[in-house]
Amino acid sequence: MINQKLRNTLLGLSLLGISLLIAASAAMAADDKLDVVYHVSEEDKVGFVLNNIQNHIEGIGGPEKINIVLVSHGPAVKRFHDIEAVNKVRENVAKLQEQGVTFEACANTLTALGFERDELLTGFVIAEKGGVTRIAELQSEGYVYLRP
Repeated sequence: MINQKLRNTLLGLSLLGISLLIAASAAMAADDKLDVVYHVSEEDKVGFVLNNIQNHIEGIGGPEKINIVLVSHGPAVKRFHDIEAVNKVRENVAKLQEQGVTFEACANTLTALGFERDELLTGFVIAEKGGVTRIAELQSEGYVYLRP
């Protein structure tokens, strides 16, 4: 009797250990990068935010350790308009995109500004449901929210 209880206990512990190993292996196979969403809506903060993102990438040890999405809406979107963008913004966006940063612009803002999607700098994704909705979605997926 005691031997049977001991065997059942050991079997249960073994199964628990195997389950924990399987869960740990799955976590190791998953993307272990830090997920961050940056938010910018003010025109005069665009350069600052782009610098913050570059510093963040360097501070964490490189782009392979982080997923960053910059969501822009409101007046800030004007700074990403292809014709209006200054060379510094254009260069910084291109450099960050090469490092894997995703840039998204609010569809509602584009409509309000009278901008067409193809008038933004190359590589921008449109947040179809709106910028703030997109930020909330990313936060619900575990992204850390930063608004410098």
